[in-house]
Amino acid sequence: MKYILILGDGMAGEPLEALGGRTTLDAARTPAMDALASMGSLGMVRTVPEGMKPGSDVANLSVLGYDPRRCYTGRSPLEALSLGLDMGPEDVSFRCNLVTLSSDSPFPEKILLDHSAGEISTQDAAALIRTVQQTFGTPALRFFPGTSYRHIALWQGGQVLELEAPHDHLGQKIRPYLPQHALFRQISEESFQLLDRHPLNLDRVRRGLNKANALWFWGAGTRPALPFFQERTGLRATMISAVDLLKGLAVATGIAAAQVEGATGGLDTNYEGKAQAALHALLDQGQDLAYIHVEAPDEMGHQGQIRKKIQAIEDLDRRIVAPIKAAMDQSGQPYRIMVLPDHPTPIRARTHTGQPVPYLIFDSRRQRRRLARYTEAEAAATGTFLPEGHRLMDLFLDR
Repeated sequence: MKYILILGDGMAGEPLEALGGRTTLDAARTPAMDALASMGSLGMVRTVPEGMKPGSDVANLSVLGYDPRRCYTGRSPLEALSLGLDMGPEDVSFRCNLVTLSSDSPFPEKILLDHSAGEISTQDAAALIRTVQQTFGTPALRFFPGTSYRHIALWQGGQVLELEAPHDHLGQKIRPYLPQHALFRQISEESFQLLDRHPLNLDRVRRGLNKANALWFWGAGTRPALPFFQERTGLRATMISAVDLLKGLAVATGIAAAQVEGATGGLDTNYEGKAQAALHALLDQGQDLAYIHVEAPDEMGHQGQIRKKIQAIEDLDRRIVAPIKAAMDQSGQPYRIMVLPDHPTPIRARTHTGQPVPYLIFDSRRQRRRLARYTEAEAAATGTFLPEGHRLMDLFLDR
């Protein structure tokens, strides 16, 4: 049996007046996912335990079968692991976004315009983070480039700080959300002075792009200690993702991580490359499970882009779900496919919410025929609900 888990990050949402009361998932043309729903099973699952912040870190831990209430130690340490950073037991890692702040007004009164600096390229971002390290780096506090706008600050012998995620406060003045710790507040302010007039940012303005003109610290935590996925399930798995968080989850759980050229974490990601990487892992390398993560629906939700979020969902359906099903059918091997978001990223909120999400499970050996679509409403209408998201993996594996 082969298992394919396809996760559209932030793919779920809320009904929108602009779409006649439909969600972006409902409005999207998704014939491949609808076909799987018609021949499989639908339900709803709570991937974010009540009382925990609705992030991709917590939600993807749940989807992988780990109870976040027992094992979650912060988001950034998982990303640090993906970069191969050596974290000691007393070290604290921080996510360090390159963000776009308004250029006028005193620093605390600036407005957070963009949590991703226009989805800055990894190449541009790396140049800015090198400047940051040269300016603010010390033996105890070091800055490391990641992917696009997502970077790491590692504080040797530091402390976990309560910090706010930037995507939760788009369009707001930053004063209430600045770090309370003096050092990190100082670096946040001085990073604007350093980056706003940086030649690379001036060139970005000439190209009509958002400046990456400040650092935003959040997601602090310590190194996690997770049992390996193969030890828990007996299955060899491969993770296919563009983002450091999912790659870090793979490292922390002993899952192989495939490298896909052109996988960006954005709307322009290499969908076909991700599908082929999953098929190669399953059919050529003898892996048992492929976990395909697509970030684009989440990014479009954060940007409040209705049509682009629909496009991201349709691309996932047409360029990943459909070719994978066709290839698995041709292989002749029995297989199961599960499709779901990790959390909703509604257009209204432009950030994550903790509501349950729809899942579908298709088994090539147990096909049944009925009229169904893969939407939030149809999944909820089944009456099937898993209140603990970490139980979903056992359901998918039929255990």
